[in-house]
Amino acid sequence: MSPRRQISRSLGVRLIEGGAEFAVYSENADAVAVCVVGADGTETRTDLGDRTGHVFHGFVRGVEPGTRYGLRVTGPSDPASGLRFDDSKLLLDPYATATTDASDGTILGVVTDPRSFDWGDDAPPRTPLADTVVYELHVKGFTKTMPGVPEELRGTYAGLAHGAAIDYLRDLGVTAVELMPVHRFVQDGHLLEKGLRNYWGYNSLAFLAPHPEYAAADDPLAQVDEFKTMVAALHAAGIEVILDVVYNHTAEGNHDGPTLSLKGIDNPSYYRLVEGDPEHYFDTTGTGNSLNVGHPAALALIMDSLRYWVTEMHVDGFRFDLATTLTRQGGDPDVHSAFLALTHQDPTLAPVKLIAEPWDTAGYQVGGFPADWSEWNGRYRDDVRDFWRGRPGILGTFSQRVLGSPDVYEASRRSPLSSVNFVTAHDGFTLADLTSYDEKHNEANGEGGADGESDNRSSGYGAEGPTDDEGINRLRTRQRKNFLATLLLSAGVPMLLGGDERGRTQGGNNNAYCQDNETSWFDWEHGDDELLDLTRRLIALRRAEPALQPDWYREAPGTGILRSVDLRRADGRRFVASDWLRAEHRAIVFILGHAGHDAFAVLMNAAENGVEFSLPRPPHHAWRLELTSDEGLAVEVARRLTLAPRSFAVLRSTRSLR
Repeated sequence: MSPRRQISRSLGVRLIEGGAEFAVYSENADAVAVCVVGADGTETRTDLGDRTGHVFHGFVRGVEPGTRYGLRVTGPSDPASGLRFDDSKLLLDPYATATTDASDGTILGVVTDPRSFDWGDDAPPRTPLADTVVYELHVKGFTKTMPGVPEELRGTYAGLAHGAAIDYLRDLGVTAVELMPVHRFVQDGHLLEKGLRNYWGYNSLAFLAPHPEYAAADDPLAQVDEFKTMVAALHAAGIEVILDVVYNHTAEGNHDGPTLSLKGIDNPSYYRLVEGDPEHYFDTTGTGNSLNVGHPAALALIMDSLRYWVTEMHVDGFRFDLATTLTRQGGDPDVHSAFLALTHQDPTLAPVKLIAEPWDTAGYQVGGFPADWSEWNGRYRDDVRDFWRGRPGILGTFSQRVLGSPDVYEASRRSPLSSVNFVTAHDGFTLADLTSYDEKHNEANGEGGADGESDNRSSGYGAEGPTDDEGINRLRTRQRKNFLATLLLSAGVPMLLGGDERGRTQGGNNNAYCQDNETSWFDWEHGDDELLDLTRRLIALRRAEPALQPDWYREAPGTGILRSVDLRRADGRRFVASDWLRAEHRAIVFILGHAGHDAFAVLMNAAENGVEFSLPRPPHHAWRLELTSDEGLAVEVARRLTLAPRSFAVLRSTRSLR
């Protein structure tokens, strides 16, 4: 009798001498076969004849790096019972680490060997959250028209790894790029019918494979190496790589959607089905389905994917799209859900950054994630927009946002670093459009302008879109500076939407998910150099000065705590409770200090008129102007100054003369 082959507990493919072990999870299937697909399209089928628990496994001879394969899964075809087996369909292995294109309508897995890539001396930057400045970008859109990047590399992982791209990011001063989805996704049929494409990529199919369309290389193995080379190049520049990941749903859609992978492997294990009506899908994502995070198989797939991207691809963190859905193992969000418990205790994930988008279509959960998570703070976005567009009575909540949202996080002993602050993101207006349009203009999306958010808290300030009115244009530029200054001077982790520092516009489209064209790509020919210079200076100031990057909530002066904050009205007096809601109060001074370092006074005036500020006595040497959006302010600052309508100013009190 020949010795029994040792069975690996890992799902997917494991290369061994002479071939590979395959393992596929399915509670409800009757049989699983691996079909190796040759260059001419012929299949060589091998049944996985062994079964341990719910895992089908077996050895397939002759498999090597580059082998293309799919799965055929046999079982009941009974949609009314939630079972959708059909062995006529060649399915993608959910554990595939590389994939083919879909030129023939079928996406195949490609066997890879992680040992083939030499990482050299690559080391993760491990930038502390207090020092982190995040830059959200799209791999394709960032370099698609970028000067200095060779034509054949533009819009690719290799393009982002190119010196021209990295130099721009390093000169800007950001410490991390947050890449919009790079997991393998598929195109939506309804978009292709309209001549459009899914640009954002929130339509994942393979959670362990990089999207091939973003690679300059045609060969799937080279595509994986190209992604790794990009990560290594960014690390060498001190820049972390955070992935925007979509584990809440897949591209297989609802009951009318295609069967491409999980649906045909074990539908009820991997997807949440409607209780009492398992033909249909429980959906809190707005995409047709939700992953069944209450099931061990679905959870294992998510966790295995996360660990793979950290250990094999060397990424530094994750932003979880619609993360609230991942906590709904029983229907309602649960801070003690299995998903959060698993990520909390996993040693591989312990050193990386975990960022939640803390909502889904069924609920809003800002402040509801565990202490070791950060969150996209939607309340920051809304309140900062409201303050600068002049909404009355907002000053109190605005001040909370600038101070790191203690009203959201402090009671649960979470720090300001729990808050990822942002004014704009991929979903919505760019900063230029936020200050140029009263309404969205999404007609190009082919949905009659009905898609996208209608409540944008935006303003065109007297015109809709581009205008020749110099007064309006000056005000718009000043407001953009105000938003950038607020973002980069607030406590928490700032996230800048890529291109906002240059005045990038999408022509008023606030839902450009299907605009894989000049609407979404960076315009490197035109840009606001003055805005770019201010952004660089703000980032450099934040990163250099301890007073501007608190890792806990500031304390009052004189308490012996290193960090301090003093909030003043424009007339120099301290606020009393009744001041915060008074409609006429639209100006504020933040005096920010840190023992042993320079102090700063941040003045913000959201009123439509100039406001005279009375400054407190400087903690050290006299106040001097550091940065402003008010072109009329002098460098030497007296104890009284008038700040122009809708303007900010940053004053510095140095500990020593310079």
